[in-house]
Amino acid sequence: MYITDLDLKHVMFGLFKKKSEVEKLQEEYAKLMATYHKLSTSNRAASDDAFAKANDIANQIDKLVKK
Repeated sequence: MYITDLDLKHVMFGLFKKKSEVEKLQEEYAKLMATYHKLSTSNRAASDDAFAKANDIANQIDKLVKK
């Protein structure tokens, strides 16, 4: 895979950009949903906990976006 000048500029400027609260919550939501999916076949209780946390984060995201 080759990095073009455009990709390099995007990466360089993105290094110092601070993430917004919504972006942080979206990343956390994605991680929890991946955990939920992985655990859904092996540990139902842990899977349900991860889903509940992800749902709480989704509600927080909705509140921030609606402001």
